[in-house]
Amino acid sequence: MTTQAQNRQQIVRPLTSGEKFLDRGFIWLTRIFAMAIAGVLIWIAIQVGIQAFPAILKFGPSFLVKSAWNPVTNDYGVLPHIYGTLVSALIGLLIAVPIGVGTALLLSENLLPTPVQVVLTFLVELLAAIPSVVYGVWGIFVLIPLITPVGQWLNHTFGWLPIFSTIPTGPGLFPAGVILAIMTLPIITAISRDALIAVPSSLRQAAVGLGATRWETIFKVLIPAAFSGIVSAVMLALGRAMGETMAVTMLIGNANDISASLFAPSNTISSLLASQFAEASGLQIASLMYAALVLFVLTLIVNILAEYIVLRVKRL
Repeated sequence: MTTQAQNRQQIVRPLTSGEKFLDRGFIWLTRIFAMAIAGVLIWIAIQVGIQAFPAILKFGPSFLVKSAWNPVTNDYGVLPHIYGTLVSALIGLLIAVPIGVGTALLLSENLLPTPVQVVLTFLVELLAAIPSVVYGVWGIFVLIPLITPVGQWLNHTFGWLPIFSTIPTGPGLFPAGVILAIMTLPIITAISRDALIAVPSSLRQAAVGLGATRWETIFKVLIPAAFSGIVSAVMLALGRAMGETMAVTMLIGNANDISASLFAPSNTISSLLASQFAEASGLQIASLMYAALVLFVLTLIVNILAEYIVLRVKRL
């Protein structure tokens, strides 16, 4: 007993003044780092807002609902670009979420032999390391030739539907959405896999003990338990898709129009900035900054919505 008491006293011994100083220093250092991140975010928003102020004064909220983008007459509006940004990101998520979550389940539940699982995990992570311009070049020379015949058949067969009303001739909204799906797939897969692995093994064992099959355990126990992590993965992927630039610029067609057809050329805010900023001057620069501020707000809304959903799910 005496030895145990001595060990307990050694474990709970009071901190020395030097250790207390290091603890306080570490706490303040982490606070400074956290405030620095917030400060950089606010600084970027302020700088973009200052540069966009002339366009904000001239166009006001009408900038968000106008479709014109004419540097000759200094008439600018960003509605088609908002539409292209949201729709292309939505197409990408509709393709990437089922594949990404399914791949995460495959990698987290040991449904494959270990060597195959290791190779597949490496390949998924490798997708995230490929530069976006490489995706764009691959999309031009491989993806578009593959999609065009299918799109022509869909237009010939179901052309009465608005989403297939345009004959695909090259770059368009759908190829951009597909390339965004490929680019966001590693994010969804990696974060969803981590969320599924973090589910306590006791839940799996309890479900099996109650007579649940493997698939019932996955869909009724594991996915609900990891739902907040999966939602976070989807929202992060959405933010990445909305801000992607080079690959989308090369594949979307850069047409400032709004069309219900998936195969019609379109544009995004990031593509607009990449294609016009180098030659812009005067009010056009301010309008591009205004568009960048709109994209900034959209991504901020997406992240706030993600946090809200995660918090709601955790309370259930």
